[in-house]
Amino acid sequence: MFSKFIVLLFSSFLVLTSFCHCTSQQTKNSVAVKSKEVTTTLPIAMGAEQINTYLHILEGKKIGLVVNNTSIVKGTHLLDTLLLSGVDVVKIFAPEHGFRGDTENGGHVNDQVDPATSLSIISLHGKNKKPTAEQIKGLDILVFDMQDVGVRFYTYYCTMFYVMQAAAENHVAVMILDRPNPNGHYIDGPILDTVTCRSFVGLLPIPIVHGLTLGEMAQMINDEGWLGKNKTCPLKVIPMLNYTHLTSYSLPILPSPNLPNDQSIQLYPSVCLFEGTKFSLGRGTPFPFQVVGYPDTIFGKFSFTPVSIPGKSNEPPLMNKKCYGIDLRTAQTNGFTLMYLLDMYRKDPNKATFFIPFFEKLIGNKTVRGMIERGDSEETIKASWQTELMAYKVMRKKYLLYTDFE
Repeated sequence: MFSKFIVLLFSSFLVLTSFCHCTSQQTKNSVAVKSKEVTTTLPIAMGAEQINTYLHILEGKKIGLVVNNTSIVKGTHLLDTLLLSGVDVVKIFAPEHGFRGDTENGGHVNDQVDPATSLSIISLHGKNKKPTAEQIKGLDILVFDMQDVGVRFYTYYCTMFYVMQAAAENHVAVMILDRPNPNGHYIDGPILDTVTCRSFVGLLPIPIVHGLTLGEMAQMINDEGWLGKNKTCPLKVIPMLNYTHLTSYSLPILPSPNLPNDQSIQLYPSVCLFEGTKFSLGRGTPFPFQVVGYPDTIFGKFSFTPVSIPGKSNEPPLMNKKCYGIDLRTAQTNGFTLMYLLDMYRKDPNKATFFIPFFEKLIGNKTVRGMIERGDSEETIKASWQTELMAYKVMRKKYLLYTDFE
């Protein structure tokens, strides 16, 4: 069970003895599911659904919600669930894609007012990605509840990091309502070089496929000192029931406009690397992250034409140009691979224009591109990051809340 977290001195009215800071052993003791067999018979219960576990902590406090369209509790949005339970929600914070999840990738999210509740919605993907001291002034607890996909360049964990950092600096507590990781059954990819490649699509020294739920990652962020020197935030994670890292999970709600199905989510770690090239990965089509192509028949017989789709891809790469390449809609997905990227690079007669600078931010270091350009095999390239990856796996074990896949 969680031990009491030693809270920083708050103003006299703020009492948070229910919050706890999980050490490595305490994390292991908090595992809700201890056997593989349990997950085959019982449905997953989300952290947000454990309302009797956390409602008493929120009562009498001023709450800020960091939520989006995936923050659903048995068919009802978390905001409505908490308001109906008498919780004093005073502010909403919206990540990339917005509060309703209808803003395209990278699109500017504006501050607004929720018409249903008249609550202020503050964008964390507009002027600032980190809540300001003024924006969280007067709040007691920030509640974070969003569906992640378990990949380093998917930005919801970055939003969580900045929320935790702001909370640590302003003596506000954070509660994470945990949800499954649909790519949580494996770990792969290079560790991000935070000195040369840090950005909002790669913020922490973790691999491309990190194998953590956001609740587990929040504990890692806090305990590894990543919030800054001597900075931690009062943290409470509400874990799921009946979930393990072996559990297959199909997302019932789109996590973002361009991840429309399980296939796109499973291909995402591998195919998203094409965002760092001149190629299209299907934005502006009905099957984003499931096709790859360029306006040259040398790349394949399959063809598609990206077009503007308001709310999904207003001006997609290679818009209105017929692209030729590969169709991955029925491809077997066996984890993270460089196969598609290497294949297209080898076919390209104009290799000097293949990559754009964004590639280094996605892959996470300055060495992989050179290895590809040198003609190294996928096996050789993957071998280059194994030492760091093994060290990460050891660190990760300390923060697991659920039975692992190994």
